[in-house]
Amino acid sequence: MIPDGALTLSDDGRHAALELSSVSVIDQPRWPAHDAGFTPARISFRIEWEATDERVAWDDRAKLFRLTGWRATTRLRATVDVPSTGFRWTSDPLETSRAAFGVIGDEVNGRFYATG
Repeated sequence: MIPDGALTLSDDGRHAALELSSVSVIDQPRWPAHDAGFTPARISFRIEWEATDERVAWDDRAKLFRLTGWRATTRLRATVDVPSTGFRWTSDPLETSRAAFGVIGDEVNGRFYATG
């Protein structure tokens, strides 16, 4: 569940941002080993999308998946903390972050595919 205020959308739907702080996750360095242990960890991040003018559409009936929208420039800043080990990792700043691929739009999948 996304907390109130964590996701912001522009009125025109072409800009979005999601910011979450201190979300509980696990650190599991030996995954996917069956006996991989885990350690409680926390992640904080901000991700931003800005739609370009390039439309995208995927419709895969066999996989019950449809996505329509616009390619988007996407950037992310993140911090991971594993308190029990003292490990802390921080990504590059948001201003220098760039993703190879991003989309902002609408997705329908699974049992909702037929009605989407």
